[in-house]
Amino acid sequence: MPMIRLTAPSGALTDQGRAEVQRELARALLRWEGAPDTAFFRAQAWSYLHEPPAEAQTTAEDDLPRFRVDVTVPEGALPDRRKSGLVEEATRIVLKAAGLTDSDALRVWVLIHEQADGTWGAGGSVIRYADLKALAKDATDA
Repeated sequence: MPMIRLTAPSGALTDQGRAEVQRELARALLRWEGAPDTAFFRAQAWSYLHEPPAEAQTTAEDDLPRFRVDVTVPEGALPDRRKSGLVEEATRIVLKAAGLTDSDALRVWVLIHEQADGTWGAGGSVIRYADLKALAKDATDA
């Protein structure tokens, strides 16, 4: 199942952005994975917000906030076209949540981590990508 985590320095998100960003990122991830829009799949798309102190992040140039979006998906779940779409949409979501513009897009990095088949477990069992595809097919056929 997909998991997404935004790391943003404390205070870098607007109040409204902070309230909405996690669900928006999770929904975008599900769309780009092609998962059915069902309560079951939405409940499995975990989203985390990590806000270290603002002074914990810097660059060699300046102290402007930078944002990292870490996405973990089963290997094979995101072909290149879908990865590109997810990176673009996640970047837009984070920029909006921080009250920034497209000119700040290089301050958002999206890292996609593909979990090798057979190395993801939930509910006490190993979950394979084929199992997830079958669940998605059943949900769309119903």
